[in-house]
Amino acid sequence: MHDILEYTSITLEQIKKEFGNEIASLVEGVTFVEKIKHYHKENETEKQIENLRKIFLAMAKDIRVILIKLADRLHNMQTLYALPEEEQKRLAHETLEIYAPLADRLGIGRLRGELQDLAFQYLMPGEYYWLINQVRDQYQEREKYLEKITPYLEKELHKKNIKPLQMGRRAKHYYSLYLKLKRYEMNLSRIYDLVALRITVPTIEDCYATLGVIHKLWRPLPGRIKDYIALPKPNGYQSIHTTVFCQGGKITEMQIRTLKMHEEAERGIAAHWYYSEQKGLRAYLKKILTPAPEKELKWIQQLQKWQEEIKSSPDEFFQSLKIDFFKDRIFVFTPKGDVIDLPESATPVDFAYLIHTDIGHRCQGAKVDGKMVALDTPLKNGQVVEIITQKQAKPSRDWLKFTKTHQAQNRIRQWLNKSKADFAAMEEIKKEPQKLEVQKTLPAKTTTLAPIVEVEGDTKIATTLAKCCRPQPPAPIAGYVTLDHRLTVHCRDCRNLAKIKDVSRLVNVNWKRQ
Repeated sequence: MHDILEYTSITLEQIKKEFGNEIASLVEGVTFVEKIKHYHKENETEKQIENLRKIFLAMAKDIRVILIKLADRLHNMQTLYALPEEEQKRLAHETLEIYAPLADRLGIGRLRGELQDLAFQYLMPGEYYWLINQVRDQYQEREKYLEKITPYLEKELHKKNIKPLQMGRRAKHYYSLYLKLKRYEMNLSRIYDLVALRITVPTIEDCYATLGVIHKLWRPLPGRIKDYIALPKPNGYQSIHTTVFCQGGKITEMQIRTLKMHEEAERGIAAHWYYSEQKGLRAYLKKILTPAPEKELKWIQQLQKWQEEIKSSPDEFFQSLKIDFFKDRIFVFTPKGDVIDLPESATPVDFAYLIHTDIGHRCQGAKVDGKMVALDTPLKNGQVVEIITQKQAKPSRDWLKFTKTHQAQNRIRQWLNKSKADFAAMEEIKKEPQKLEVQKTLPAKTTTLAPIVEVEGDTKIATTLAKCCRPQPPAPIAGYVTLDHRLTVHCRDCRNLAKIKDVSRLVNVNWKRQ
């Protein structure tokens, strides 16, 4: 039904009459998204990337539209062999750049892996078939090894009154494996999670108890224990990963989770409706016609708000989209323990602007895990970050060189653009004395006056005489508000005053009548 408006003569009104407004809205949404295509060709990129904004606006309105589209894209990729080569590559590139990362951000791990593997096959066929030939035997060997140790581990768990619901094996997806091999110089012997043992238990307490049993049986590999239950991934993924020196000294990864965690890892945000389906048809029908919980769509709503605030170019939008929302994520903490989700390699300045724009603007320094660090220091998962602010501090143009998030960079640019006129005026005033011939009899110092100048009738506002023109009564004068909010008095015919572009900073002043 998702293609019915695009490929048949049936109208939206007919769908509403037959199936109701809810279904009609979903069909209309999918039809809208279907018209959006991301081309990699330079001459078509701008228009198509502009359309990507619409995808996320549609997502924020109803995530179910995108879930339907993801399922449709999976089917398209599974039948890609029937299309011309150019169309195959276009769809494969679009899938790898947009739809697979989107599935990942929605927590649908299995779908993400399938989309990546299918795209990998068409975009890099040489690497794809080389990898399959390399790992075929290794996969089989690891599978047999895990079959051998599973009964032994299950027996040991039962001794501790832990009753596993499932004990299965998870083979790593080809594209994910290829990316990991590139980081390890294509050395398969350094990949320990080619096939992992996945243990599903009833409760969170059982997860940690199972971890204890495993570590008692086999020595853990240092630095390879990851607790995603206490600290979930940004897409909601939860599990405990540990890598141990298993029987025969074979390094093996094991993953421990509850059944609920497993379903959410496989189905992501779609698990919200899946659980209702398990409770019965009536509950399922009631739930499927309701939106997903707001907290699960926080990052999508953040992106929608960002789009409304920022009018960036399409190319800038696409690049920042890949960095801000599709890049690997890290979790860091505020001193109060609040969790902040950032892209990998984000800095304390990115952190500050995510907390609040004013915190970013007034950022003077940062402490990470209690130690002072430079503002361009890349943050790491699990660190506690404290921002040190100062009232007079202001953003630096240099921050644009190391900040990673579009939000931080945009806020910095906004501040710099707003202050650009002030900077220009200050520079002009600084440079002007070198060009003007000033009488030698005049003192070089700037004189701070007792209130002899009236600022719109007020004599209590401190003023400073400009050293470029040295105004004296009864010469006509004008006031200029500098960047640090001081009031400088110039002669009205001062050359520097004439160069000031921001006339809003000019103030009417007069000599006080004695």
